[in-house]
Amino acid sequence: MSEYRHIGKATPRKDARSIVTGRAQYIGDLKMPGMLYGRVLRSPYPHARITEIDTTKAEAYPGVAVVLTYKNVPKWRGGVPFHRPVLNSTVYFVGDAVALLAAETEEIAEEALELIEVAYEQLPAVYDVEEAIKPGAPQLYPNIPGNIFPRGFPSIGANALQELVMGDVEKGFAEADFITEGTCAYENIPNPLPPEPPGLIAMWEDDSHLTIYTASQSASMNRNFHQPLLDFADIRVIGTQCGGSYGTKNANAIPLMHAAALAKAARKPVRVYFTKEEHFNSYSLRIGSRIHCKIGIKKDGTVTAVAGEWLVDTGAASEMAQVEIAVGCGEAQLMLRCSNWNLQPHLVCTNRSPSGVVRGFGGQELKSALIPVLSLALEKAGLNPLDFFKKNFVKAGDGYFWRDGIWWTSRGVDFTKAMDKGAESFGWKDKWKGWGIPTAVNGPKRIGVGVGLHGNADIGEDDSEAYVKLSADGRALLICCVSESGMGERSALCKMVAEVLDLPLDMVNITPPDTLMTPFEFGLVGSRGTYTTGSAAIRAAEDARKKLLELAVPVTGAKLEDLNTRDGKIFVKGNEAKTIPWHKVMGVMRTITGFGRYETDYSLSNFMMVFAEVEVDIESGKTDLRRIVAATDCGQIIDPLVLNGQLHGSIGSGGLDTALMEETIQDKSLGHFVNCNMIDYKWSTFLDLPEFQNVILESEIPSHRFKAVGVGEIAAAPGPSAVLMAVYNAIGKRIWSYPLTPDKILKSLGRI
Repeated sequence: MSEYRHIGKATPRKDARSIVTGRAQYIGDLKMPGMLYGRVLRSPYPHARITEIDTTKAEAYPGVAVVLTYKNVPKWRGGVPFHRPVLNSTVYFVGDAVALLAAETEEIAEEALELIEVAYEQLPAVYDVEEAIKPGAPQLYPNIPGNIFPRGFPSIGANALQELVMGDVEKGFAEADFITEGTCAYENIPNPLPPEPPGLIAMWEDDSHLTIYTASQSASMNRNFHQPLLDFADIRVIGTQCGGSYGTKNANAIPLMHAAALAKAARKPVRVYFTKEEHFNSYSLRIGSRIHCKIGIKKDGTVTAVAGEWLVDTGAASEMAQVEIAVGCGEAQLMLRCSNWNLQPHLVCTNRSPSGVVRGFGGQELKSALIPVLSLALEKAGLNPLDFFKKNFVKAGDGYFWRDGIWWTSRGVDFTKAMDKGAESFGWKDKWKGWGIPTAVNGPKRIGVGVGLHGNADIGEDDSEAYVKLSADGRALLICCVSESGMGERSALCKMVAEVLDLPLDMVNITPPDTLMTPFEFGLVGSRGTYTTGSAAIRAAEDARKKLLELAVPVTGAKLEDLNTRDGKIFVKGNEAKTIPWHKVMGVMRTITGFGRYETDYSLSNFMMVFAEVEVDIESGKTDLRRIVAATDCGQIIDPLVLNGQLHGSIGSGGLDTALMEETIQDKSLGHFVNCNMIDYKWSTFLDLPEFQNVILESEIPSHRFKAVGVGEIAAAPGPSAVLMAVYNAIGKRIWSYPLTPDKILKSLGRI
């Protein structure tokens, strides 16, 4: 790769000093004049009808500005299709909103909530996807018959991928040497739980102009997603510092509607900021995934057919689970080339917290359940899983249907080298002993290894726009609507602009995310920022540079192609000692603005392979994660520290921990979650962290000027199935649901 001034080097983040000194503005730091504090009265029941609600005492409580119930709240509806009102006379999960209240202080709001009197008629509840779709099951919504959501998602087009059907599966099964069937579930509904809970401030300038301050990955998504829900109000969204998101604080649909409704009624700014308890119990979770699948395979590892049902549990509402299904169906094809598919997803509603956006976004949920069933076929055929994945993942020239339902042809690089390098670093050749065979036995402890693979073409999803403004003093400003949610993308974009303009990094800055002031930017989702937003920023910088040098042509008398710029000065190539400051060309009363735009392209994908080594104690059932090697090829590294941090993040935030311990446990008799606190909810502590190694190759990926793509979204996704495979190889017994808690281990061994 080329030697760059900034790209590929570890540099301080633009927001680092403000974060560590406490100057960064989070939602909890913002106070607007006259701001009220919104609180939500929540249901104690998983399914109930409100028969009476009396807010008289709460409305009379000193300091209370407004109380809203389903009787007087705006008739806005969210979800896909529109099925979820701001408030309803029926509640669908423990923690569902019953009433909204805004008061002068948080303390007053809390006290007044207790004065609202509600009588309920409890209704039958259903928690399991297969039970929910049986005839006679409790029905949640009248417009969602059978508790199965209609297919499709209008914003991704009329042909949104909602099933995976191609070829002739019966013909494929007839051609197979081996056929296997199985059921596996990845439905432990882990809560990514970023440190900062969801929160936002809403204020109406008038009846049709709404301003939102929100901690989100995407200010533009908050505007565009919510305009149809809020009667197409003119929404301005300003992004604050975001203390992590992992996808879950992306659109913030329900808290936004709550805050907007209270602000409209009170005619004052209202802040709705979840407590940690609400974050655990009432905010959106990951979709649940259960697959019943039949797979045909030849002796040489060619997959001839895949058929089955994918049951997706979206909980009490769907924010955008239909898109997750579309992405999951696309990502399955990236991992598994097969000519004959009939995979039928069913999106089911149940009486637990609704599902929203979570890191992994459909593909992690599908493949964490699909790969274990696929492993049955690999074992029957006697195939090494590493060799199988290398043979069957999508390569340049191969095709696939993506979420838009369009057939795309891959133009990516061959990731086989990264897989081989990861295998070498892990020692796969020596550690792999065969299916169901441990690598080593030490008394009651068994060591096993596994491998998982994940790829995603959403790195090219949706559109991005950016401006770069040059000032006469040699500074550049990147004008784009990019929020910061932990991964350092705003700094990475500044590095790209600085590289194009050959400026010191401290001479390049970026605007705050504000949909009123910046061009369109879809947001930091799907690992898209490096490629898509990066492309727009690079093109804007190149456009600004060209305009600058065009102004220099009459001043220097040189040809445009002979001019260059560095450190805010212009020179003729080959005569770098003689320079002209930008202001001599621009004057002091001019700025130069370049524009860049990127348009959707799903022909590139990223890939991540995770190798896992576990140690299982067959007496206690405890499983320890000993070693992880994550292998990828991201093209040119933009910042090595940020990249390594992203890949290490695959342990938590709904990644490897979901294989062994992380789950939200619901009491199926009462509908309550029973481990929603920071003690009983389990994830890896520093003492539990395994040896972790990243293997990162830098091929010239045909993305943009710097040949780079992002890999953050996919870092967590291959881990769960790799760990499940490793545990099977350690103990020789298959387990068909996550997480692999000690009781499941001991039960599989016949010890309990």
